[in-house]
Amino acid sequence: MLGVILAFPEKRWENYTLPVNGEPVVRLTERRLLTAKRINETLTIVRKDKLKTYSLHVSNPFPVTARSKMEALLKALPDKPFFLVEGNMPLIMPFLVNYLVGLFYENEPEALIPVWNDGSAEVFHAVYEPDALRDAIESALAEGYRSFSRVTEFLDYEPVSIEELAKRNPKVTLSFFRVRNSLDVAFAEKTIEELKARGEPF
Repeated sequence: MLGVILAFPEKRWENYTLPVNGEPVVRLTERRLLTAKRINETLTIVRKDKLKTYSLHVSNPFPVTARSKMEALLKALPDKPFFLVEGNMPLIMPFLVNYLVGLFYENEPEALIPVWNDGSAEVFHAVYEPDALRDAIESALAEGYRSFSRVTEFLDYEPVSIEELAKRNPKVTLSFFRVRNSLDVAFAEKTIEELKARGEPF
């Protein structure tokens, strides 16, 4: 399956090239995603004016001009099902990606999205069917929504309980961690060292 990485900042503080262990977080995210057996290639959606920068860090940048993450994804939608992550998620757990992709192929919903007990959905760690997502994004935009999280209102998606999965393997929750600031960098670096010590590929 294709892995799509959204590295498209909407706000000034969003920085997908923030260094973690001396490497841009987006590069670590791509590398980690590609360690999942179910992911055979990646596409990274970037701002057109940042293409030169991202060309140094990721294997397949896709430049777009848009006003939001949602618009950017709409312009770069692939023509086959894909696994979507945000470009600041370097602790992605390959076993979780493989499991979610397997469930998607088994049930073939419009989307398969991990959900927390409070009902919040991890829309940037999910599998999507492109035609259904296109319709959902267009509907959300028509309603005036700008946040990608609102697409769940227009999708017939299959929820997967994060807490239930975490009971079987606590590392599940690390997969959703995002690097946004220096404190996050410190946590990511410490966790990566711990995972490496256990033989995890990084």
